[in-house]
Amino acid sequence: MDLKCQMVEYTATVSMEEYLEDCVDVDQFLGYCKNCSNYSKVWSCPEFDFDPVDYWKAYDSLYILGRKLILPEELRLRIYSDDEREKVLTDLLKEPKMQLDRDLLAMEQRTPGSRALSGGSCLYCQPGDCARIHALPCRFPDKMRYSIEALGGNVGRTLSRYLHLKLLWMEKGRLPAYFIIVGGLLQENDS
Repeated sequence: MDLKCQMVEYTATVSMEEYLEDCVDVDQFLGYCKNCSNYSKVWSCPEFDFDPVDYWKAYDSLYILGRKLILPEELRLRIYSDDEREKVLTDLLKEPKMQLDRDLLAMEQRTPGSRALSGGSCLYCQPGDCARIHALPCRFPDKMRYSIEALGGNVGRTLSRYLHLKLLWMEKGRLPAYFIIVGGLLQENDS
């Protein structure tokens, strides 16, 4: 499928104190995570052996990087079955998510004391084949990073408050006008 989307990038930096107060609710988002098939089956997803709030607090600020993929009209006008929708979403979002993760990991390498936050679920293992389900360590610890939502961050609120964007959802089998992929870079003061 030849999918050509326009991409627009948005960025913001927020203090960790403000971000924790405005956008992090670990209990609420852990509840959502428990309903996901990746819960405790993928290393980048909860349940964790650490407190996500402590993870956030180890840093002073969050650099937020969002990429808005504006869909062509021919994709938005169709009505998709559930199977078609999943295929289109995989085809459409996998490479932009991988590129965002690569870009954030490169930023992490250039910024001492920082840690990248991925743009959603980990994509390095094949679906259903994370080493965690076999009680083995992560196969890609140099690439695997947690996402904002896995650590209890509200992505919708993050987008609206700091990037001034609205999260759109699919309705009645139709794709929205755009998708947004968002990740970040946790930074120490001297970064």
